[in-house]
Amino acid sequence: MSEAWHIGVLGGSGLYEGIELEGQQQIEVASPFGEPSGPVTTGTIGNVRLSFMARHGAGHAKSPDTVNYRANIDVMKRCGVTDLVAISAIGSLREEMAPTHFVAVDQFIDRTSGRVQSFFGEGLVAHVSLADPICPRLSALVAGAAKASGSTVHRGGTYIAMEGPQFSTRAESRMYRGWGGDVIGMTGMPEARLAREAELPYAMLGMVTDYDSWRDEEAGVEAFDILSVLKGNADRARAMLDELVATLPDTRAPSPVDTALEHAIITAPEMRDKALMAKLDAVAGRVLG
Repeated sequence: MSEAWHIGVLGGSGLYEGIELEGQQQIEVASPFGEPSGPVTTGTIGNVRLSFMARHGAGHAKSPDTVNYRANIDVMKRCGVTDLVAISAIGSLREEMAPTHFVAVDQFIDRTSGRVQSFFGEGLVAHVSLADPICPRLSALVAGAAKASGSTVHRGGTYIAMEGPQFSTRAESRMYRGWGGDVIGMTGMPEARLAREAELPYAMLGMVTDYDSWRDEEAGVEAFDILSVLKGNADRARAMLDELVATLPDTRAPSPVDTALEHAIITAPEMRDKALMAKLDAVAGRVLG
């Protein structure tokens, strides 16, 4: 059954500024998984609702390894988001993916450690399919909107998710290129994993800020270099969102991701942890009953 679109956006603080949202309001949404990165700014453009959250919090106070990814995804689900667009700064591992370009990521190699990777666990075990972690429909819509709004867009790319907060060594950067990585960042995982568990179609539009550290003839990447590119990229991201809303189909047809948990929970009903089930009321309430 078709439904209305409600686009969730995870990106930098102030990403929504300059986008004319009707009925805009900022709301605090609590999560049983702890404190999210911050409030949700929500409003509509025409018939489309958008809900924004600053992944790193106000003023970029949270480093990638301290973001509460579970709480952020849970909050988006509680807000009624149907599809989730992640906008992230990335380093490039390929010459053709130049700074200021956008990359519509379609695969991940997860090198993070120490981050909670799942909503599920002891007492309630689930295994979702993650072979194709990006929703192809949503990614195509986002990439098309970025191109139509004037950006250079690469469709498809493997994202190396690193722990951070430091940047790569030259040896690591060369290794990731050898692995088939195209871009590198610090926030794509476990965000994409958790979105799939929450049955939220997920697309990532990476904004290239630098060439990481694989170019031996150049100095290594520095935060100052990234910041100098970010402002222009943020303007382009806002233009993409305006175009996305204008070009979305009138109604949202079902996505296979909407039922990702249908056969994923394998713990017998009589053995399920009741406290964990209660925490999962938003994420998995559809299948837990």
